[in-house]
Amino acid sequence: MADLEKLMDQLSELTVLEAADLVKMLEEKWGVSAAAPVAAMAAPGAAAAEEEVEEKTEFDVVLKNAGPKKIETIKVIRQLTNLGLVDAKNMAETADSKILEAVGKDIANDAKEKLEAAGAEVVLE
Repeated sequence: MADLEKLMDQLSELTVLEAADLVKMLEEKWGVSAAAPVAAMAAPGAAAAEEEVEEKTEFDVVLKNAGPKKIETIKVIRQLTNLGLVDAKNMAETADSKILEAVGKDIANDAKEKLEAAGAEVVLE
């Protein structure tokens, strides 16, 4: 029987192109296809990826409407973002402005509560 450790070391030194050529040569010699086992292995990974998508961990806080108390909304935007008055005012006047991006669930919910208390219409995405 061949020395498996030595064979493994030799295979580890192959470049990606050389490994692809080796696969083709083995497929021709043994009359098999390496594609079927690879496809079967990909299916569990796809299911795991779908589970990760379902549980979102990062949220964007999006301002849909500043509401009737625009000044209060601007104050809250400034507190949340540390923006200047002009930038916060522009953000409050622009529909679908992202107040916070890629924040945790707790921070996003807290920001949403503060903005809604100021009269703004907010959505978490």
